[in-house]
Amino acid sequence: MEKLFIVGLILHGCVADHYTTKPDFIKTCLKSDPNFDDCSKESVQRLFNALGPGLPDINLPPIDPLNIPKIRILQGEGPVNVNAALENVVVTGFGKTEVISSQVDSKNYAFFTRVRVPKMRIEGTYDLKGRILLIPLVGNGLCWFEPSNMSIDIISDVKLYEKDGFSFFNVTKVHVKYNIGGMKLHMSNLFDGISSLEDGTNAYLNSNWRPVSESLRPILSKTIEDILLDFMQQIFHNLPANFMIEDLKTHFTNNKKPRKGSD
Repeated sequence: MEKLFIVGLILHGCVADHYTTKPDFIKTCLKSDPNFDDCSKESVQRLFNALGPGLPDINLPPIDPLNIPKIRILQGEGPVNVNAALENVVVTGFGKTEVISSQVDSKNYAFFTRVRVPKMRIEGTYDLKGRILLIPLVGNGLCWFEPSNMSIDIISDVKLYEKDGFSFFNVTKVHVKYNIGGMKLHMSNLFDGISSLEDGTNAYLNSNWRPVSESLRPILSKTIEDILLDFMQQIFHNLPANFMIEDLKTHFTNNKKPRKGSD
């Protein structure tokens, strides 16, 4: 059975006092409106646009560029066998996110969102030992990955809770499915910097980007899910739900703020 663990994915945004008045970047929608989905799409787009440079009012850092201190990757079976760490990771491209559609379930408030990211770049320092597509890989140094024309379907599990007389969304889990139109990558100092092996391996991985991306799908999916869950929890624990959906139902799943990631 394939095992995948990603730890050390931390976005440095501390919880601050929540918004008590609706910020200018939020568009309020009515669930009873027949055009709710269109309104929700515009509302979520405005939110992504605001998240790009960050929200200093609630100490939320920018998502473009997004700085991640460390990503730890362990995957043991299948076409990918990897023991790797990425440090001082910088992700760019989320600020250009285009919201294609946005829906909210009337019963459980789950979010169904489809977005497109034209180009993303992930760069940092790596330490790797393993194999991809049966190719042994050993090295440490600088690396970058550039998936392009990425379409991401996001399903967010959501519960409601009440705090300070406001209702809030608690995003407890995020599930993603994605497709990409292309991918480029480069890892320096492979095989102790033996240039012929390094250049040949990078060329092979780039020319076979489709099977490479498929073999890396579990890793990339989990990484995207962790990134989205972290910043969605931070924003929605500080943004009253009624600011986004005015006619939100008034029942709650509990009467106090849950711990991060609780069900």
